[in-house]
Amino acid sequence: FNTLDKAIVKFLDPPLHLSVDPCYTLTDNFAPVDELTPTECQVVYGLLPPCLDGVYIRNGPNPQFIPSGPHHYLDGDGMVHSIRISQGRATFCSRYIKTNKYLFENQLRSYIVPNVIGGMQGIGPFVARAALFCARIVLGQYDIGKGIGVANTSLAVFGGRVYALCESDLPYALKVKDNGDVITLGYHDFKGKLSMNMTAHPKVDPDTKEAFAFRYWATYPYMTYFRFDANGNKQADVPILSMKGPSLTHDLAITQKYAIICDIQLGAHPMNLIHGGSLVSVDKTKVPRIGVLPRYATDESEMKWFEVPGFNAFHVVNAWDERDEYGDEALVLVAPNIFSVEHFFHRVDLIKASMEKVTIHIQTGVVSRQTLSTDNLEFPVINPAYVAKKNKYVYAAISEKTPIKSRMMRTIGVAKLDIAASEGNKELHEYTAARRIYGDNCFGGEAFFVSRDPNDPNLEEDDGYLVSYVHDERSGESRFLVMDARSPNLDVVADVKLPQRVPYGLHGIFIKEKDMSAT
Repeated sequence: FNTLDKAIVKFLDPPLHLSVDPCYTLTDNFAPVDELTPTECQVVYGLLPPCLDGVYIRNGPNPQFIPSGPHHYLDGDGMVHSIRISQGRATFCSRYIKTNKYLFENQLRSYIVPNVIGGMQGIGPFVARAALFCARIVLGQYDIGKGIGVANTSLAVFGGRVYALCESDLPYALKVKDNGDVITLGYHDFKGKLSMNMTAHPKVDPDTKEAFAFRYWATYPYMTYFRFDANGNKQADVPILSMKGPSLTHDLAITQKYAIICDIQLGAHPMNLIHGGSLVSVDKTKVPRIGVLPRYATDESEMKWFEVPGFNAFHVVNAWDERDEYGDEALVLVAPNIFSVEHFFHRVDLIKASMEKVTIHIQTGVVSRQTLSTDNLEFPVINPAYVAKKNKYVYAAISEKTPIKSRMMRTIGVAKLDIAASEGNKELHEYTAARRIYGDNCFGGEAFFVSRDPNDPNLEEDDGYLVSYVHDERSGESRFLVMDARSPNLDVVADVKLPQRVPYGLHGIFIKEKDMSAT
């Protein structure tokens, strides 16, 4: 079988586009690292605040070996990098998420499951890889019932468990040990009620502890909505039959009353493979829509769709219910809108994200939009206590101004936006309240907000810290930065030198010490 794999690469694969050439995309700080057992770190500046006692974990692609065939950066197996903080001391470790795919390919020392993005370029190599994979299944080499995807995108905590997530498979449950080590417990199907993939971005209501999610698919029904109760019990599926075609919807938002889904132009189109194209492509004739569904709906009978031309939101910031100037029902959605979304996977250096506030007037169907920043901002986060509620501040990653062709965008800093300052202003304004640039040759990723005291109801929304991994490409060292979220320059209050390089990754989460026992 391995010989046939190599034959596909040599004789059937077209010349590799830079975006799926591992010799190009998996270099510098995009290159994978090995696992690292819990190792004590040196705090080189400042003091770690007591509210950071707990663990910060960030997920990201990290292939266990360099593939010989097409491989997109986002196809990586998945590795979590955790930093355990206790009484001012820090311990760091890096662990692969041991998915079924990872374990099987680790034994063979070769990739055999077709990659979702890189491995689906053109009908010839796709059919050949699919046939070879099916042969392995028929011969009992691979148990497809245990999953075929990765868990490399994000992390979520609900129902008393920590999950690593990617929409190509079921969630994988993790165990965070007292020393910060991360153990993969296995895929989780919620007592057999989740048989297919789900979003990597479930939204957890901080008051009810419920989680709201969906899954998309390339065939009808293209989307299904569902939720989990506070104990993590999955509720019934709600097929979204009014979804007209496949949409690569990555994220959702919730308010106190609604779940909000973005139907974007990017989708999975299997017929493209016949013409030598990619499975994932853009339908330029499609008008993006925002779907609004009562969040406790048992069917889609009350689903309402609103056309929002040119609005392709991959990530969302937050949403909330409010009344418009006439006292009628409205809701507000804040999200970065991706321009030139057709370049999302293969020429990410050509895209730009514009942070927008979208107001939907439910009764009239009128949709108004407002730009909040002219910066290229993505990976937005808020104070988690404000999910589904009106919030004032957004913290987003600032993308580099001169990205490298066909490489994933690097992050040069973090910006703090004041949404409330935009109220009553109809013209384009810049609502950046603070920012920090990491410095020459220094790049980070998504920051995460940690409240100074989430149990204090009188605490200001921005009273807390932003945490993120930052890598210095000149020295080759990676650090863990703690920034004061209230300061005008997002001042660094603590800097931890890490014992191993941390590759650029995706999404993270912070788990307080008192909640670690639940994992």
